[in-house]
Amino acid sequence: MAAVENGMGNSELLGQHAFLADLGIQAHNPGVFGGSAVGGAWSGSGPVITSVSPSNNKPIATVQEGSVQDYEEALNACESAKATWMAVPAPKRGEIVRQIGDALRAKLAQLGRLVSLECGKILPEGIGEVQEFVDICDYAVGLSRMLNGAVLPSERPSHFMMEQWHPLGIVGVISAFNFPNAVLGWNAAIALVTGNLVVWKGAPTTSLITVATTKIIAEVLKRNGLPGAIFTCVCGGAEIGTAMAEDKRINLMSFTGSSHVGQLVQQKVAARFGRCLLELSGNNAIVVMDDADLQLAARATLFAAVGTAGQRCTTCRRLYVQEGAYDALIPQLLKAYKQVRAGDPLEEGTLLGPLHTKDSKTRFLDGIGKIKAQGGKILTGGARIDREGNYVEATIVEIANDAGCVKEELFAPVLYVMKFKTLEEAIELNNSVPQGLSSSIFTTNPETIFKWTGPNGSDCGIVNVNIPTNGAEIGGAFGGEKATGGGREAGSDSWKQYMRRATCTINYSKDLPLAQGIKFE
Repeated sequence: MAAVENGMGNSELLGQHAFLADLGIQAHNPGVFGGSAVGGAWSGSGPVITSVSPSNNKPIATVQEGSVQDYEEALNACESAKATWMAVPAPKRGEIVRQIGDALRAKLAQLGRLVSLECGKILPEGIGEVQEFVDICDYAVGLSRMLNGAVLPSERPSHFMMEQWHPLGIVGVISAFNFPNAVLGWNAAIALVTGNLVVWKGAPTTSLITVATTKIIAEVLKRNGLPGAIFTCVCGGAEIGTAMAEDKRINLMSFTGSSHVGQLVQQKVAARFGRCLLELSGNNAIVVMDDADLQLAARATLFAAVGTAGQRCTTCRRLYVQEGAYDALIPQLLKAYKQVRAGDPLEEGTLLGPLHTKDSKTRFLDGIGKIKAQGGKILTGGARIDREGNYVEATIVEIANDAGCVKEELFAPVLYVMKFKTLEEAIELNNSVPQGLSSSIFTTNPETIFKWTGPNGSDCGIVNVNIPTNGAEIGGAFGGEKATGGGREAGSDSWKQYMRRATCTINYSKDLPLAQGIKFE
């Protein structure tokens, strides 16, 4: 639900970023690029916004978003197409998702570059994000032949009891700027094979990725003679998100974003007895024990804290080091930080790209001021980088365990380092924040490992050992507890969130025995 127009003149834009044309974002009329889909048609009658590259704060393109009226047309089209898609056998739906995965694979380099250009993450991460979508498509294809229910023993003679799983209908997906492609994939691939239609609202600041991804999926549906409304995107702001949360036609609302906004979404969805899948904030910790491989811990912490410029929900923000390892680990980490190259995310060798917006850079600087006011000592970084774009230094802060800022999520490459004495203390510190997404411990002691992963260990949804807090695989269920929302996406049995369960009992006799031996004659 958008029309796209370049922000610098057609020839200049296509000359600098020729790969955009390969994604369907190209001039059709003077100054006009592609759009996004309502029932397979491309349009938009909402406000015009500008997509800006965070590496230089220069416009890439202007996007005309969808209006609330456009959204209504989209949902009406979904309602009309719902019965058609739900009636397609699951393995046949898997074949469509396989083709989507292949279409994404064919555009992997181009779409990955667009993620880097518009989102700001470095190119290997941009390509890796699209690869996640490809991988979840492969996973979903296999899942399409394994959506099995259970056969249950009946206490009544000549009765057969089973569980069946059916599509919910329409799944709404609201994704965030930091994973503008992969988070959609986790939801869409599973939602589609389980027989649901998908309505997607990407982040307004990554609208070109929304448009390009939708074009790829729409072409697959068109080639197979299927209604375009099976996958619909509506570019837009808070008014579209509110409409989705309040819409009874959307059976499951998947939201990725802040805990504050996620709570509002949950309230609106619950008020209409809808289902909610929430992937919210993280304030993730790495714990390093005295017996840990410190070189491994340093490498993992670097990626966990600096990757995506600290803008992952699974970014490591707290590093707890046992007293005996502290003086050995921190110098290693500082040395590694000094080797981090900041710069254009599209350039080879860059490890630290820009923050996503100017406001993000302002929040970083405000956060550094707050850290210093609470007694934090800047060991490295702590300032903006003097160049075009939203660049800041990767930062390490030595601070007290009980400092208030440690409990908050500063969405930037800022790592708090703190000491602890015992494993029990480390577990308590890990669990002391409102969020509960990801956690990791570095140790070679089996007893420590099983205490950390046990019921009295980390209270997070992701509990790692000797690997970073980020970089989750699609085969496992992804999500967290507490203020992280409790949702689960991708692997394991996450597919059950996208379906409804029906317990079916069949009497194949001429008698009517009642359960629990009740007589009613």
